[in-house]
Order: sequence, then C-alpha cells, then structure tokens
Amino acid sequence: MTMRVTRLADAEPFAPVGHEGVGPVRLQGGSTTPTTDFTVALSHYLPGGKAELAPQEFETVYVVLSGELVMESDGDEQAVGPHDSVHFTPGTMRTVVNRTHLPASMIVIRAVA
Repeated sequence: MTMRVTRLADAEPFAPVGHEGVGPVRLQGGSTTPTTDFTVALSHYLPGGKAELAPQEFETVYVVLSGELVMESDGDEQAVGPHDSVHFTPGTMRTVVNRTHLPASMIVIRAVA
C-alpha cells in the first residue's frame, strides 16, 4: 500500500507522561498505522495546558497550527504562533505551556528509534 489516510475521527488518542490539559491524537505511527520511521501527532493544549520539563528522546519538530504556545529550552523561552515551527535535537530538555485564554493546536513530528 503506497497511500494511507487517517481520518481525524479515527485517530488514536493517547496520554503522554508529564502532559496536563493536553489532548493528543496520533495521526501516523503507533500501533494503528504502518509508519515506521516517525510519528505524527495532533496536540490540543487547553489554556494552562502544559508539557513538563522533559528530554526529547528523539529528533522532534513542532508546528503550531493555531493559538500560541511558549516553549522553553536551556533558558531560551520563545512564544510561537500559527505556522511557526520548532526543532529539538535528541536529549534537549524542553517545556511547552499555553499561557493564553484560548486553546492552541500543534502538529508534532517525531523520529523513532
């Protein structure tokens, strides 16, 4: 099979450790798709939602779709908005928080071992 569509309604929800007020679904990768080299998730951050300080296990790219999220790594804090992207190398410590009064959504693309 050369093309596989994942409908949002069929996306696999999951609960990452250290996330609070975040509702992610796996669009590609994981147990329900044949993707092997990376995963793609859609994460919705409610106001006050956060991902606690943790290392990026693998190379990761975040792409904000809507709203604003604050990302911090090694003392560098950046507010990122729609269509901004952030790249993290393996081992980088990072936090993500929604400090606004509106939800924010982003795509997370992560390499796998």
